[in-house]
Amino acid sequence: MTSTTAHASTSWKWQARRILQIALPVMLSYLGHVLVGTADSMMVGQLGKVPLAAVSLANSIVVLPMMFGLGLSYGLTPLVAAADGRGNRRRIANLLQHSLLINVLAGAALAGLIVLLLPFLDDMEQPPAVVDIVGAYLAIAAGSLIPLMAFQAFKQFAEGLGYTRQAMYITLLANGVNVFFNWLLIYGNWGFPALGLAGAGWATLLSRILMAIGMAWYCYKSPLFERYRDYFHFSRFKKKMSVKLIKLGIPMGLQFTFEVGAFSGAVIMAGWISDTAQAAHQIAINLASMSYMIASGISAAATVQVGNLLGRKDVAGLRTAAVTSAVLVLVLQTLFALLFLFGRHLLPTLYIDNTNVIDIAAGLLVIAAFFQLSDGLQVVGLGALRGMEDVRVPTWITLFAYWILALPLGYLLGFTFDLGIVGVWWGLLTGLTVAAILLAVRFWWLSDKSRIQQLGA
Repeated sequence: MTSTTAHASTSWKWQARRILQIALPVMLSYLGHVLVGTADSMMVGQLGKVPLAAVSLANSIVVLPMMFGLGLSYGLTPLVAAADGRGNRRRIANLLQHSLLINVLAGAALAGLIVLLLPFLDDMEQPPAVVDIVGAYLAIAAGSLIPLMAFQAFKQFAEGLGYTRQAMYITLLANGVNVFFNWLLIYGNWGFPALGLAGAGWATLLSRILMAIGMAWYCYKSPLFERYRDYFHFSRFKKKMSVKLIKLGIPMGLQFTFEVGAFSGAVIMAGWISDTAQAAHQIAINLASMSYMIASGISAAATVQVGNLLGRKDVAGLRTAAVTSAVLVLVLQTLFALLFLFGRHLLPTLYIDNTNVIDIAAGLLVIAAFFQLSDGLQVVGLGALRGMEDVRVPTWITLFAYWILALPLGYLLGFTFDLGIVGVWWGLLTGLTVAAILLAVRFWWLSDKSRIQQLGA
């Protein structure tokens, strides 16, 4: 590593430009994943509060295995970034082929798991009208995880090398496809059958198949990746590399599952209150998830930067990259907090015209405004630690913060103290704040020079 490169890595301004260069396309790409659910919620919401509550219930079930799968796929990114820092092309290509196989198999297994849950929907004590219509949508959405996981293998490969724009373009195009087929299949336009909620599921499946095909084609044909093509052979699989990806990916998947699972648990608790509370929760969490994906873009950039600097043995640049990422996410999340505060009565009207649902959602958006900073800091903390291939301790932190603290506290406030869905959300805020603090402490301790050297940096 040259002295010029080393100096650049400790420059706040250089790091901010580099992080934003990587993060901005990733943000839009991640937003694309959320906008699939947003489009479904908005367009299904026009059918009434029961279909909207059904989307909320289905998404709360699908999102757990989906986020585990996404986390599993993220194990590829820091390994590619570190190999790129060392200039090891063969390892990069081998990582991609192993990740692709693991992802597709995982997608099939996760889809099967969701389908196995269908007979147990009646046991979840949800509103009967919601349970009656949710099954078909849930089954189709489960099948869409297979092409989504294939897409993720190529996406995380490209992101690990710092190429993020094409995944953004493909994701945004797929969102347009999803909205178009929603319009055709939910409402029965242009002579198509009016499938209602199930139509939204078919639209999601079609859009994700196109995403997988588009990203695979780009990675195979682009001159940017030509140097890796000769090393890519499906016949050459090594147990050691597969185990490495799985050992890194599974804790990442659990991190996402624990956090998102807490919010899915909140959906279930909202259903115990009423379908009105459940619909309001869906609106508020859908809006909050958009800001979360913005923060996740910064987190992904932190993973790439920290991983690459670790591969280059640039210890001094690690903290600069992480702290710069944290400052950027705080600025962006503050803007979202202000949007939620001042737009809390307007934003829910984009989803539904039910006054009771809008009033409850407005109250939840006030709490969402408060947890924007904590949410942003915790996801950047996870990203920076991911770049250092530190995944086990952060997994325990997320388990404690969300399942041992946030959910029980939310239940206590919501039901024992009769605060309803607002109490559930105060529990979520507490969990996010504790996670942010503990992850920041973990990174600062681990990024000490002597410990970096012990990690092999």
